[in-house]
Amino acid sequence: MKGIITICLMAIAAAVHAASYYQILTSTKRDINMESWQLTSSEFPDYKGKVRWSINKRNLHGGKQEGVELIEVDNGRLQFRVIPTRGMSVLDVTLDDVRLGWNSPVKEVVHPNYVNLHDRGGLGWLDGFNEWMVRCGLSFAGHPGEDKFINNVGAEATMDLTLHGKIGNIPASEVVVVVEKKAPHRIRIRGRVNEVSFYGPNLSIWTEISTVPGSNEFRISDELTNHGTFDEEFQIIYHANFGRPLLGRGARMLTASTKIVPFNENAAKAIGKQEVYPAPTKGFTEEVYKIYPKVDKAGNATAVLVNSKGDRGVTMSWPVKQLPYLTQWKNTAAETTGYVTGIEPGTGFPHNRSYERKYGRVPKLAPGKTRSFDLNFKILGNKDEVETAAEAVKKLQGPIGPEIQKEPEE
Repeated sequence: MKGIITICLMAIAAAVHAASYYQILTSTKRDINMESWQLTSSEFPDYKGKVRWSINKRNLHGGKQEGVELIEVDNGRLQFRVIPTRGMSVLDVTLDDVRLGWNSPVKEVVHPNYVNLHDRGGLGWLDGFNEWMVRCGLSFAGHPGEDKFINNVGAEATMDLTLHGKIGNIPASEVVVVVEKKAPHRIRIRGRVNEVSFYGPNLSIWTEISTVPGSNEFRISDELTNHGTFDEEFQIIYHANFGRPLLGRGARMLTASTKIVPFNENAAKAIGKQEVYPAPTKGFTEEVYKIYPKVDKAGNATAVLVNSKGDRGVTMSWPVKQLPYLTQWKNTAAETTGYVTGIEPGTGFPHNRSYERKYGRVPKLAPGKTRSFDLNFKILGNKDEVETAAEAVKKLQGPIGPEIQKEPEE
């Protein structure tokens, strides 16, 4: 039976390759790393479209970004940059005058070699934090602190968890480019990142970001697998970060929800006002809100970030069965400190894992099993598109607003 299954899988893989252009950029299995590489629509024999697109891979140089790999995709209208060296994080996405990203005080794309996750009481992750989208996880995410685990002799022990886990600072072991030969010629950048330890987790995630030439949309499609022998706890938060030009005084984050809870006492002071963003404020202390999303008929939740003029924005949607919770992070501090908001679907909220476990928000993955995570994004470039997206959220919310909890969870 195993032989038959193997043959079937090989046949499926061969069919996929036949239907798509497939280029390996990095592979630990094959001992391959292409430091520079490019593919353009004019070089693609099966492409007959008018939109010109390109994919480029290069290495960055200087300072803490020396040796960092960067993949740049231009679909002819929308551009994005992926960082294989930093867990396949997405540095930014640009369409015309809209950029998804933010102006972090961290200007370089920092190589993980220069990040000590245990610095400053477990906040070392922030030393490289400047991406638009960074995945937090895999075995743990959220705030630093202590948690219990089973050690190599089978005894319960205590470990220090660091902010938002390890995966964003682990270089990808496999990186491939896939372009469909048939229209609409979807372009996919795929990477496998492994979080593995002897007597510890044996998790991997195949990440994918894809787009169609000429589109103002893109999507993230990930698959998390437990390669271990036992059930394994996991956490994942998709930490999407937005600054200017979308963020500004009067910008709004719109989403339909059943309940909103302040993360802590500081957030509780502004509960009920979390939808609207203030101007950059010196000395601002971050506010975090825990949101329980409502779903549409397809089972999807949607969040929309709209600029103050109501003529630019972005929508993100995802299946709530995959990512049941949404975190809103408001850090409207001074520009030099980092004026940014996070819109973060996840398997839980960004408390320490020990806290999340208490509330049943730390799922487990059985041996050999895989979980999928899918997020769709659309950049909105005019008032009509923004109004359509906002109206969809309003319709989904209906006449009854969410329950607003005044105090944090105990």
